[in-house]
Amino acid sequence: MESQRTFLLIGLMLVSFLLFQEWDNDYNKPKVDPSATTQTLQANSPESDDYIPSSSDSGLPASATLAKRSVINITTDVFKVKIDTKGGDIVEADLLQYEDTKGSNTPYMLLGELIEGRQYFSQSGLIGLNGPDASANGRPTYSTEQKTYTLTGDELRVPLQFTDSNGVNFTKTYVFKKGQYDVGLEYKVNNTTSTPLQVQLYTQIKRTVQEKGSMVDQNYLGAAYGTDEEPYEKYSFSDMADKNLNKSTQGGYVAFIQHYFVSAWVPMQDQSNTIYSLITKSNAAIIGAKDPAVNIQAGSEQTLTATYYMGPKESDILEAIHPDLDLTVDYGWLWFISQPLFVLLKWLHSILGNWGVAIIAITIIVKSLMYPLTKAQYTSMAKMRALQPKMAALKEKFGDDRQKFGQATMEMYKKEKVNPMGGCFPILLQMPIFLALFYVFLESTELRHAEFIFWLNDLSAQDPYYVLPILFGASMFVTQKLQPMTVTDPMQQKMMTFMPVIFSVFFLWFPSGLVLYWLVSNLISIVQMLIIYRGMEKKGIKVRG
Repeated sequence: MESQRTFLLIGLMLVSFLLFQEWDNDYNKPKVDPSATTQTLQANSPESDDYIPSSSDSGLPASATLAKRSVINITTDVFKVKIDTKGGDIVEADLLQYEDTKGSNTPYMLLGELIEGRQYFSQSGLIGLNGPDASANGRPTYSTEQKTYTLTGDELRVPLQFTDSNGVNFTKTYVFKKGQYDVGLEYKVNNTTSTPLQVQLYTQIKRTVQEKGSMVDQNYLGAAYGTDEEPYEKYSFSDMADKNLNKSTQGGYVAFIQHYFVSAWVPMQDQSNTIYSLITKSNAAIIGAKDPAVNIQAGSEQTLTATYYMGPKESDILEAIHPDLDLTVDYGWLWFISQPLFVLLKWLHSILGNWGVAIIAITIIVKSLMYPLTKAQYTSMAKMRALQPKMAALKEKFGDDRQKFGQATMEMYKKEKVNPMGGCFPILLQMPIFLALFYVFLESTELRHAEFIFWLNDLSAQDPYYVLPILFGASMFVTQKLQPMTVTDPMQQKMMTFMPVIFSVFFLWFPSGLVLYWLVSNLISIVQMLIIYRGMEKKGIKVRG
């Protein structure tokens, strides 16, 4: 296969991939059936804005009312958090170690009243026969000893108190730890009555349905869950609109995923939980988990627990919370290649101290390891070019007799020991590795706002002066000059001529870390090409000109 056709194939594959994702994004926009959603809500809650799941053991509806928000303010070394006293939900979380935009000195808001009226909350409570969140009076309003809490040691406990009309004491405690993005939830129920109680813990995440952004920004935004049979399953806004989840599992987790960050509820893993989802009338997507119902005897108390994570998508931290939660760092179907490549990238950064230099280093390592494949590719293509005069002679000799021309061509390949597909197979073997690296650079939180050199102070953002895309286009142009055009079809010739321009335009909006990777890869390919061609010319094989 001619090298130009190979480049053309790669270009068409990339463009087709981006266009397909954009089509899929548009085609699978959430289409909510209002009647179906209303029926679901009426069976559980008369208020669409504050959905409370019904207990698996009681048919009692859970109700919710809207009230003016009174919040508790919490500050740790990694968080600024607001908890609504109505229901005890986390209604805002700022990540103090992450800037909203580079150099803004404004912490990144993960949870809260997001821009354009979008909401993103973490909710939890007790339902069941005696759960306060299932009361006809609406969700409980908790009291606290103070309105502001600050972490001063290694741990901060924030207890919220509520006593129902029967005198049952409920203490909802959030546990924050120094340097950690996982927050403990402890729900202690003190049954002071003379009869048994039944309660059921639910934990859920609510986020306003949101469409994806541009064609370049194709990171997944939506829900996900894990069960004992399905370690990681995406459940998009469209999936929620089509069908409500209702899965029983041992352990499991639920999450909402976005670029670089994730929030996830992890219930107790030694019990059978129920994972559910829906979209409310107010256009909020909810995914949650319900614990099994618990009976609390008269005069006794019991504590129900869960863990909530809200922070960056860092594999090691997530895996420590749940063995499958690290899969929310979504490297796509090539995760088994991307994960070891990311480990290598982190190791290189620990030595070099700069993520841009680490990208250059890992590109050099990967390209060096694949050099035998690259050599086979360019050698095969060069030999095919050397046979062009003989091919032309055969075509002239046999004219339009395709059968004889094909037989003669195959005999010539056999005699010259040339594999016509030799230029295709090596590049097909290399593509999964390059795509895996693509997702590593796209998905890794560590590259967010990471500085390189000079004007490149954020490898997750586009090059503000478009220097890297222009250099990339120039490197493609040099590559074409090193490989004289041999395709004869006028349309293919035009496409090959404009390929550097097309790629440069595409890469104008790509994160600079990705463009750096492709630029370095191209430069290494040029060097390898020169070395390979020089060696072939020494053997008398005409390669260029």
